[in-house]
Amino acid sequence: MSAVQDVLVIGGGLAGAAVAVHLAQAGVAVDLVEIKPDAHALGSGITLQGNALRELDHLGVWEQAREHGYPFDVTGIRAPDPAGTVLFEVPDARTGGPDYPAAMGMTRPDLAGLLHDRAREVGVRVRYATTTTELTQDDDGVDVTFSDGTSRRYDLVVGADGVRSWTRRMLGIGLETRSIGMGIWRAFGPRPESVTRTDLFYGGPAYIAGYCPTGEDSVYAYIVEDAQDRSTLTPQEQLDTMRGLAGAYHGPWDEIRETLTDPDRVNYTWFETHLLAAPWNRGRVVVIGDAAHTCPPTVAQGGAQALEDAAVLGDLLTTRDVLDQDLWDAFHDRRVERARTVVEASNQLAQWQLDHVQGDIPALMRSVATLVSQPA
Repeated sequence: MSAVQDVLVIGGGLAGAAVAVHLAQAGVAVDLVEIKPDAHALGSGITLQGNALRELDHLGVWEQAREHGYPFDVTGIRAPDPAGTVLFEVPDARTGGPDYPAAMGMTRPDLAGLLHDRAREVGVRVRYATTTTELTQDDDGVDVTFSDGTSRRYDLVVGADGVRSWTRRMLGIGLETRSIGMGIWRAFGPRPESVTRTDLFYGGPAYIAGYCPTGEDSVYAYIVEDAQDRSTLTPQEQLDTMRGLAGAYHGPWDEIRETLTDPDRVNYTWFETHLLAAPWNRGRVVVIGDAAHTCPPTVAQGGAQALEDAAVLGDLLTTRDVLDQDLWDAFHDRRVERARTVVEASNQLAQWQLDHVQGDIPALMRSVATLVSQPA
């Protein structure tokens, strides 16, 4: 007997799609609504560490994900010199265990597509271009009104609707999302043969210039700079700006830069952070994923933590008989401090870079890897 029988999930990103699958696999009736028009509109590129790959296996999509993505076990550190010299190579921790690679690059639309296909396969009712406009709850359930004018009652509502979560605001949760002072240029293009892992260039005109293979034929490249107002730039000016910054980096960057020709494949955002203190629920509505915690991708754990939120919540809802305070306490005990550690470590690494301080990066990365290697 599950603690819930009928659940609404708001948001079709990693956390939302994953919790929908976990619940539906256990026989819970699940509706998932996503404000965007389809799964392939959901995001850019992502690096998934081993603990994320382990969760994809539990969701039943690991084999398909491996076919779409590009796995690797080593990260290269390169110099911003004319040769793009490899300074050293860092074996990445296999945080998912020996059955999975240390990391894998993938496009977010491909991953979202796999998770949404899996959701429909296990019975989730998925609706795009739809969101919620009103939530009213009592001790027994939540009455929901949707943007298309329909309404329905649920046992539980899960808000997995991102950094600027409308669910969080409807609940009256005040949470400051702040810029950490860095902005990131992102671009997609064809993968050069020389790109077989993530390489990071530190120094030069930017804090970091990196790339990650996201499939046999694709690469995700990024440059991190001081946060600036780039909103007045035209798409072509954005492309020219990223190409200009990339001109300081060589090795595989020389090949990547030549493929940066489409303004529609370039975007610029700021790194932001927030962490919601417990509780993450208000009665029978709970927020997870970026709605509850977000941080810069400096330790590449954002996607993994969203998947872990979904796994823990799904486990508790389908193995407990009652949706009570004991269940919520167990959820917060398993998730809040783990997410806090990842957020704080990610922010610390970014702050060292902002301050041009040589912090103990290996020790920080080891501590995070040790934590996330343990089951959530």
